[in-house]
Amino acid sequence: MSPVLAGALQLLALVVALGLTYRPLGDHMARVYSSEKHLRPERWVYKAIGANPSVEMRWPAYLRGVLAFSAVSVLFLYLLQRVQGSLPGSLGFVSIDPDQAFNTAASFVANTNWQSYYGEQAMGHVVQTGGLAVQNFVSAAVGMAVAVALVRGFARSRTGELGNFWADLVRGVVRILLPISVVGALVLVACGAIQNFSGIHEVGQFTGGTQQWNGGAVASQEVIKELGTNGGGYFNANSSHPFENPNGLSNLFEIFLILVIPFALTRTFGRMVGSIKQGYAILGTMAAIWIGFTALMMWTESAGNGPAFEIAGGAMEGKETRFGIAGSSLFSVATTLTSTGAVNSFHSSYTGFGGGITMLGMQLGEIAPGGVGSGLYGMLIMAIIAVFIAGLMVGRTPEYLGKKIGTREIKFAACYILVTPALVLCFTAASFVLDTPANSMTNSGAHGFSEILYAFTSGANNNGSAFAGLNADTQWFNSTIGIAMLLGRFLPMVFVLALAGSLAEQTPVPETAGTLRTEKPLFTGLLVGTIMIITGLTYFPALALGPLAEGLAA
Repeated sequence: MSPVLAGALQLLALVVALGLTYRPLGDHMARVYSSEKHLRPERWVYKAIGANPSVEMRWPAYLRGVLAFSAVSVLFLYLLQRVQGSLPGSLGFVSIDPDQAFNTAASFVANTNWQSYYGEQAMGHVVQTGGLAVQNFVSAAVGMAVAVALVRGFARSRTGELGNFWADLVRGVVRILLPISVVGALVLVACGAIQNFSGIHEVGQFTGGTQQWNGGAVASQEVIKELGTNGGGYFNANSSHPFENPNGLSNLFEIFLILVIPFALTRTFGRMVGSIKQGYAILGTMAAIWIGFTALMMWTESAGNGPAFEIAGGAMEGKETRFGIAGSSLFSVATTLTSTGAVNSFHSSYTGFGGGITMLGMQLGEIAPGGVGSGLYGMLIMAIIAVFIAGLMVGRTPEYLGKKIGTREIKFAACYILVTPALVLCFTAASFVLDTPANSMTNSGAHGFSEILYAFTSGANNNGSAFAGLNADTQWFNSTIGIAMLLGRFLPMVFVLALAGSLAEQTPVPETAGTLRTEKPLFTGLLVGTIMIITGLTYFPALALGPLAEGLAA
């Protein structure tokens, strides 16, 4: 079977699976976040943390809940790593250094899962399962909660109330993430992923001796790492490791897990605002970008000049033969268009244009379909910008879902889209001004520039994948990428929740003949164009110095 046909069949299988789950999962999540009932386990949690889930919150209170919970999570995970050497089940690993412990705590709480360490050589069972895996659940639930708060801002009127953060957080974990994760873990175990708490042991006979491996609760962490668009692997090789991703079937299933909730949330959005067609418009925008990027990646990695490409059947360097170009391209696009960061191939070994596609996917803001929750609220921000541009062209006050987009709303949206590029470009520039950071590059020239640009793009956009040619385990990169991850996660949330509060306070305006029909294909095209133009104007100079220069020189 040719790589092109294999890729087309896998893409078709994904589209069918996502289509079958879209409606039931989207409707289920709408019911979860609209329900006034609390399950018994949920009430136990509320009682333990002293929260009243029935109290409605305005946006400042909702934001305080997000920030307070996340700050405590960072502190807890940092301390857990710092005392690892004294914990049972540490597998003999010592405590993590302060700068790396900070980087890892910031990474997992920010739903980034950037890893500057070798998981199987640094983290014991307690830190992996009791620390990192827990954050995979709750950080994803935080993103979903913020997205739902913004949706309520569109759906409600004449009130500033956006729901209750603690109720949204707990429901997201208990009613959505946990049930799917249990089923998904069983599927991965059936495919061959490991699930145990064994210690370090020697396996196989190799030239010069044996090889040491440690076990772990891999399948359960793998499923939530993908489902929650987290990305942190139990092993350094991440999803290219056979213990995490044993075969082609598990590879396709993991890609499905990455995409299923972000796509289904558009159905949830349509249900909650009372217009399924509005959800379809957002879905169409996400799907168009995802399919376009996937096709482009498959083409650039399959095509190539020279005998090495011809013999291998494409750019096979850094790719697992179990997955090939098709499975690797699907995975790389899925992870970089979401905030997942999991990898099943070596992105640094992709062609120049292929590496550029992975970077551009993150630089779009990871909104096609994006991270769990963050993809939806990021796309809705871009929809507001698109409506504003359309209003300027026809000389009419822009409206979206019956809410006027005035000066205040545009300021919040503009701040949202400017924060992340500022972090990426400023930290990248600082890394080249100073002498020490540049010494971490494996390569020089355009590819070396891409290594550092990719690292800060991944960190600030809360992706977590790496070009892998960069030695990021230094004080500079641990500290600066950690700061970029926290600011890139929580500063945009400030503007999202402030925007949600502003929208919820408005009185809906009636639809007239001059109202832009945002459920039509025309608006979907406008939205795609707005996303590509804004990203191109922001990042094109940096991309021209890195992946574009490398691709044109090949």
